[in-house]
Amino acid sequence: MNTSVNKNLLVELFVEELPPKALKKLGEAFAAALVNSLKNAGLATSTAEVSAYASPRRLAAHVTDVAAVAADKPVVQKLMPVAVGLDANGHATPALLKKLGALGADASIVPSLRRENDGKADILFYDSLAKGATLAEGLQKAVEAALAALPIPKVMTYQLQDGWSSVNFVRPAHGLVALHGSEVVPVAVLGLTSGNATKGHRFEAAVDPVIIADADSYAATMLKDGSVIASFAERRAEIARQLEAAAAQAGANGSAPLRPIEDDALLDEVTALVERPNVLIGQFEEEFLAVPQECLILTMKANQKYFPLLDAAGKLTNKFLVVSNISPEDASAVIGGNERVVRPRLADAKFFFDQDRKKSLESRVIGLSKVVYHNKLGTQGERMQRVAAIARAIGQQLAGEALALHAEQAAVLAKADLLTDMVGEFPELQGIMGRYYAQHDGLNADVADAIEDHYKPRFAGDSLPRGMVGTVVALADKLETLVGMFGIGQIPTGDRDPFALRRHALGVIRMLAEGNLDLPLNELLNVAAGAFAAVDGFKPAESALADFIYDRLAGNLREQGYSAQEVDAVVSQRPQRLGDIPKRLAAVRAFSALPEAAALAAANKRVGNILKKVENAVEAVVDNALLKEAAEIALHDALVEVVPQADAAFVTGDYNESLMALAALRAPVDAFFDGVMVNADDPALRANRLGLLAKLHAAMNRVADLSKLSA
Repeated sequence: MNTSVNKNLLVELFVEELPPKALKKLGEAFAAALVNSLKNAGLATSTAEVSAYASPRRLAAHVTDVAAVAADKPVVQKLMPVAVGLDANGHATPALLKKLGALGADASIVPSLRRENDGKADILFYDSLAKGATLAEGLQKAVEAALAALPIPKVMTYQLQDGWSSVNFVRPAHGLVALHGSEVVPVAVLGLTSGNATKGHRFEAAVDPVIIADADSYAATMLKDGSVIASFAERRAEIARQLEAAAAQAGANGSAPLRPIEDDALLDEVTALVERPNVLIGQFEEEFLAVPQECLILTMKANQKYFPLLDAAGKLTNKFLVVSNISPEDASAVIGGNERVVRPRLADAKFFFDQDRKKSLESRVIGLSKVVYHNKLGTQGERMQRVAAIARAIGQQLAGEALALHAEQAAVLAKADLLTDMVGEFPELQGIMGRYYAQHDGLNADVADAIEDHYKPRFAGDSLPRGMVGTVVALADKLETLVGMFGIGQIPTGDRDPFALRRHALGVIRMLAEGNLDLPLNELLNVAAGAFAAVDGFKPAESALADFIYDRLAGNLREQGYSAQEVDAVVSQRPQRLGDIPKRLAAVRAFSALPEAAALAAANKRVGNILKKVENAVEAVVDNALLKEAAEIALHDALVEVVPQADAAFVTGDYNESLMALAALRAPVDAFFDGVMVNADDPALRANRLGLLAKLHAAMNRVADLSKLSA
């Protein structure tokens, strides 16, 4: 092998069809592990670039600037103290000779051993050069490491061609290419030996086998001779381009332009199913459009991997796009086959929809009593009753009897669609189908919307319920889950959160904060806990749950860009109305910019520390007759003037003005600590000064704990 210059490297593993949902990660992981191993072995430079390739039947990586032989590495071996290794005449002792023998050296190198003092004694060191690994050695280890590091969803065992041996891998492997420039690098894995030949498209390759002339021609050769777009990213981009072009063509004869549904996960999956995409237009009978479009879209996407076509208003049309893996001159047979396949799916959806509407949602509610929710919390029917009670109480508090009645009705019916055929077939449609069936039953529009919306927000960035009825039921549903799970000890630990309680907590936070609802958090938790009075083994845990919710709130606020100090200052006060928190944070940020802020924050921290050391709780009460020093009189007078202003602003929700008023306290506070002994010998005097500080502390911490702003 020519070792004079670095060349580019290509490694390809040819396999049977890989799991489509895992392909992208498999390709990225294979390439990353391969190049990292080569870099660690000194065979690839630190600036070497890697290109990952992944198609349904191959994982490959192209690495730039790879050496045929790694450079020799200096090796420093610490041997032993000179006094142990050499005798009085400077000759090697048996201990040193044994050590050198283990390293492949002998007594001849003793004179060249380096001596160095480690601060305690002179030590013998053996300096040598380790031969750099050849590419064949290094690539063998790199490929083995790359295969071992693959995030394989499920390993399978298969027999090799010898009929005796078996190996474990994600899918049976049938070919291995390893090229350094144009030279084959000898590597053997999974019962395969490397070469320069691979296979192209299963049906449309121009030649078989496909011969790769050199590492740099891989992608072009696979496209030309193998009819394969080897790059996952390029294949994905080509599918997206063809989808847009086909959508434009499908809508060319209509009154409005069409667009394919946007679904990145589906696009990734389809990219992992084809090697050379060919997008075709299919259609189905318009009568199926009478079925809710969510059902049709889901069955086309989930079962057939089709891209439904929508009109400009987002309404489903009777046309869809198929990403085919073959490109016949006459595609009519392919299109017809896909249309025949999708028709029974759509017919099933129509049948489910028609059958479900023969029974009202209300008639299904009784069936929830036969569905287990949790072995410690009862059935879905019992859960429904708890959610309904919580929803009624929240609705009553927010807007009175009308909202309470609608919220209660929606809560009772919210889970009834779990017993329908459509949701049984497509669990993803729960709530959505409930809304359609509620509309069919002639229920109030707000109630119908609430049945769908009570699951919202389902994930980060999801929309909130569209109306107040939906908001109330969504709050009740999430609070019931949180309070119930905490009450039976099912509290998230580490990464484990099987009941998605973190997501439920963030949903409650978002609805309360973004909706600016006048619902104190502690009262909500108490109302929800009251619904569990009849549940055996339930132990109220509102305090722990409140901690959990405020922790989620603090993390969420930091993600929004607020500083840790700002968040701690506000959240540590446990504001009950979460809708107030953005205003409190804005006020704290404005206060922090004042020249008086740092001194007042430090003083507040000092006051808090003083009060903590007092054995009994200190009342914020001051006896004017016991005010002796000029500085304490001045501080008291300042409080008498400032506190009413700050409190009045606080009551009206003007938190900015409330904090700004405190700036006038800086000078009297500084003077107090400079000139007044708080812990006076006279108990009455001491108690009065502590009362004055308690009054100051209360005044300064209504909006936020200002001590958290102290560095």
